[in-house]
Amino acid sequence: QVQLVESGGGLVQAGGSLRLSCAVSGRTFRNYAMGWFRQAPGKEREFVAAISWSGGSTAHADSVKGRFTISKDNAKNSVYLQMNMLKPEDTAVYYCAAGAALYIRAIQYDYWGQGTQVTVSS
Repeated sequence: QVQLVESGGGLVQAGGSLRLSCAVSGRTFRNYAMGWFRQAPGKEREFVAAISWSGGSTAHADSVKGRFTISKDNAKNSVYLQMNMLKPEDTAVYYCAAGAALYIRAIQYDYWGQGTQVTVSS
């Protein structure tokens, strides 16, 4: 079993920055690709970013390209999402997920964290 715990969410003004962290325990972290998704009230969960098990490949949604960066530290069993130039439309609950490969569809991930709230005020 794999456990994921997100942290780092909060309230920030538009234009500000936050860094989300996801600590992973259980099985060998370096074997998993990791993803970040978000879900706003009344909307479906959407892909934000993903990174391969080695960290050598990444993918970012068009809506966050140039503003958000995903990274992975296998030594610390953690994945991060650096979020800059935040906008009110980035407000959502952010989830990290672990899977067998770099996927952009939520259904393809096997393990999920409980989520962390990010609120961006205008």
